[in-house]
Amino acid sequence: MSTKSFLQAKDIEPENPLLSGIRTIIETAFYGNNVERIPNLQTAYQLAKESPGTIVTDLPIMHAEEFKLPQDAKILVFNDGKVVGRTASARRVIGELTIDQKKYEGILREAVYQSRKRAFYHGEVIVGLDNEFSVKSHLLIPEGFENNLYSYLLNFQFATDEIEKVYQNSTVYDEGDLYIFCDPYWTDSEHPDGLVLFDPHHNVAAVLGLRYFGELKKATLTLAWAMANRNGFVACHGGMKQYSLDDRTYTMAVFGLSGSGKSTITLAKHAEDLPVTILHDDAFIISRK
Repeated sequence: MSTKSFLQAKDIEPENPLLSGIRTIIETAFYGNNVERIPNLQTAYQLAKESPGTIVTDLPIMHAEEFKLPQDAKILVFNDGKVVGRTASARRVIGELTIDQKKYEGILREAVYQSRKRAFYHGEVIVGLDNEFSVKSHLLIPEGFENNLYSYLLNFQFATDEIEKVYQNSTVYDEGDLYIFCDPYWTDSEHPDGLVLFDPHHNVAAVLGLRYFGELKKATLTLAWAMANRNGFVACHGGMKQYSLDDRTYTMAVFGLSGSGKSTITLAKHAEDLPVTILHDDAFIISRK
């Protein structure tokens, strides 16, 4: 398998420092007796469907059976409130010169402590669909945010038994799984816009005081991209499509800032005599080899 779900004593030795104070605080939150592990997508769908405020539309989910969802599953809509984009001012990265790790370890410990009386859900996904790079990611999110949990499990590859078998045979890296702790209820006067705390060298992040789903998605990609970069890949934010020509295939990548039109170009329709396969519409990595 690609990453380590459980770290051992040797992993904290100086020559192999996979563990840190930030990772310890985040990962141990997943083992609390207030945590329920989500066993499948059906459970996540049902929780999201029943979550207060969810709109169950009449639009069927295409290929629902492929996701192992109920055949009559419908698209769910939810209002996340005022913020509909990522909050750059909330971002803090451990390892940057201006960031005091001890300070943020204290903030994080207090955040986890204050969350102990709430029920949490634990979801697992696989990030990366190739056996050369597949990473397991864990999300912890409180009751009341079932739609974000469901969206997270759909955005990446839910760890079904079949996917788990493929993952177990993927390239092994000397890295720990990704762990993301999320508590949108968190507040702090020093961080009125919330706090998104990254420890990219130890594959963990905390998303505090923010409800927007994109924070969870991009936090996961940030950690996965950092790990990819350490292990011989170039991380890319963009779309990729492949044209089937008469004598060959031609693969094209589209890059740009969020909202600049990457998806429009990637998903653009073409003449019927030019078959196109959409390879990815969000993120990919390229081997430097």
